[in-house]
Amino acid sequence: MGNLTREEILKKLETGDSLSGTDLSHVDLSYANLKNANFERANLQNAHLQNAILTGANLARTNLKDAFLFGSNLQNANLEQADLKGAKLQDTNMENANLKGVDLSDLSMFGAQLDGANLENANLSNTKLKRASLVGARLVHCNLSNAHLQRANLKNADLSGANMDGARLQNANLSGAKTEGVDLAKTIQ
Repeated sequence: MGNLTREEILKKLETGDSLSGTDLSHVDLSYANLKNANFERANLQNAHLQNAILTGANLARTNLKDAFLFGSNLQNANLEQADLKGAKLQDTNMENANLKGVDLSDLSMFGAQLDGANLENANLSNTKLKRASLVGARLVHCNLSNAHLQRANLKNADLSGANMDGARLQNANLSGAKTEGVDLAKTIQ
């Protein structure tokens, strides 16, 4: 576990300090305002970030293994190359977030807001995205094999070259979605 207390972390952020590379494992920052915070390369493994405000935060290359992010706001956050294995992302707002190349396989992301998010080359195989909103999301060359996309909103999403083999699309909205190079015959509708 990191050496900083919740109060010390919030004070550092309040004064504009960077927490890049800091060990913050197991910290509880639930409901905290962490807007525009710099956590690049930080260790937030097993951190409790429920309903935290992380809009515009830099979480690139951050260890978020098993982090509890339920209901947090990651709008416009940079999560490129972040490690999210085992993270809890249900009902999380990741609108316009950068998740390029991130491994989100096998995660539960029920009801997540991913409108306008960049998920290019991301791995979403076996991910549960029921009721998720991916309006205008960039899913180019994304691995969506066996993903659960029932009732997901993929309106105007760019799925060009995505692997959707075995993806469950029952009642999903694909209106206006770009599907060049996608074999929709291999999906479950």
